[in-house]
Amino acid sequence: MNKAALRGEPSYVWRAGQQRRLDMIARAAGERIRGLALENGCGVGMYVAKLRELGARVIGLEYDFDRVREARLHSEFVFNAAGEFVPLPSATFDLILSHEVIEHVADDRAAIREMIRLLKVGGRAVIFCPNRGYPYETHGVFWKDKYYFGNKLFVNYLPRAWRNKLAPHVRVYSASDMQKLFDGLPVKFIERTIIFGAYDNIIARFGALGKFLRAILQFLESTPLKGLGLSHFWVVEKVK
Repeated sequence: MNKAALRGEPSYVWRAGQQRRLDMIARAAGERIRGLALENGCGVGMYVAKLRELGARVIGLEYDFDRVREARLHSEFVFNAAGEFVPLPSATFDLILSHEVIEHVADDRAAIREMIRLLKVGGRAVIFCPNRGYPYETHGVFWKDKYYFGNKLFVNYLPRAWRNKLAPHVRVYSASDMQKLFDGLPVKFIERTIIFGAYDNIIARFGALGKFLRAILQFLESTPLKGLGLSHFWVVEKVK
């Protein structure tokens, strides 16, 4: 299976979309941004570097070893491990970031459970992951054993069994799917919402028209139509 399809593509270029998400992470973290943070699935380390600039002491975890080597250009504190089995003590971190990662892991429930284990009481996990209500499957699809890259319209609206045949390499989540990941875990929910993207590629191509589209879509985040947004944005706090 194509590695990019299986594990996704990390952020390589810092643009408005990444900056907006960083601002959301910082607001959700509050004073924890100056504590010890883990980026669980750090890709090539762009958020590791940006969180350090905000004052965090950041450790990056990445499953793909080639990306670990790239991430170490930003920080020596990046290690190779699976998010379901992190070789670190419980109650270590003030903040954990999981940015579009849990949809790719072998066991998403185990990965969430491990994040909560690693948090200190009062620590927060910030999680972005794909929303099933978004009209496009952004990770491409497989058809007759061949991978087709790109945004595929309405794939996520198919019955789940059909959708998973086309996109077996990546999960997509409804709000109830997300809730089940946390069942029985010692957390309280600080924020549970859905956001649209920044559409930087469209803006680069169409300029002011693209910016207008972005403004309209991001306005919808304050309406019931946010259910059509790109990603879940959940913030949870460990309570015991």
